[in-house]
Amino acid sequence: MNKSQIIETVWNLAKPITDELGLKLWDVRFDKEGASYFLRIVIDKEGGVDIDSCEAVSRRIDPILDEVDPIDVSYYLEVWSAGLERDLTRDFHFEQNVGKPVTVGLFTALNGSKEPVCTLKEYKGKSIVAVDPDGQEHEWKLSELRFVRQYLEIDFGGK
Repeated sequence: MNKSQIIETVWNLAKPITDELGLKLWDVRFDKEGASYFLRIVIDKEGGVDIDSCEAVSRRIDPILDEVDPIDVSYYLEVWSAGLERDLTRDFHFEQNVGKPVTVGLFTALNGSKEPVCTLKEYKGKSIVAVDPDGQEHEWKLSELRFVRQYLEIDFGGK
């Protein structure tokens, strides 16, 4: 299987488990880092993900992955939280974040920043339309961006 087939197969195996546990399956990634491969199942839930949720998914999916055996190389299984400033990679990620602030990872700086915080105005499948802090509208192809990430401003009560 190629990488996209592995991801799709694991998504289909993990989704019923996360649904049953009251979690949202946010993403599945299959990455090579150095000589090692990592299968990463990324989960979310209202109020945040704790270690028990990650462990529950890991314990449930591990024997199923052993049985189905969709990956023909040795790999490490990791289950983790999507985090507060999560990467937007799937259609539903972008659709849920229209009208919200996002950090756009650029290769060339925009007004001196390679990671401007913009408002996601529109998602077009292979591109996004976003409004920068100066009110200028930009359309970027996703393939030309380093990342698009949910932006969360945290108020620590300081001045």
